[in-house]
Amino acid sequence: MAKSKSSRKASNSKGKSHSGEFWKRSVVKAITYRIIIIILDFSVIYLLTGKIELALGFMVVSNIYTTIAYFLHERLWAKVKWGTPAYMKRSA
Repeated sequence: MAKSKSSRKASNSKGKSHSGEFWKRSVVKAITYRIIIIILDFSVIYLLTGKIELALGFMVVSNIYTTIAYFLHERLWAKVKWGTPAYMKRSA
């Protein structure tokens, strides 16, 4: 079955979504965000408990599932047209 023009536009072969953001950009954004959160997680847990092992354990576990959640959240929002220039042009 041939793809329609609109479905080809929504996701081309170079990995760019209709929002104009490449999936690699979402990955880099997720990684840089997680680096900041890792530092904050460790710092707060260590300051509250004084235990390096507890702070490290929390930091590792927390950042595995929250990194995945952040990436999925970014990709879902990349599909939402509301608030984008294309949406504003269409609704005007």
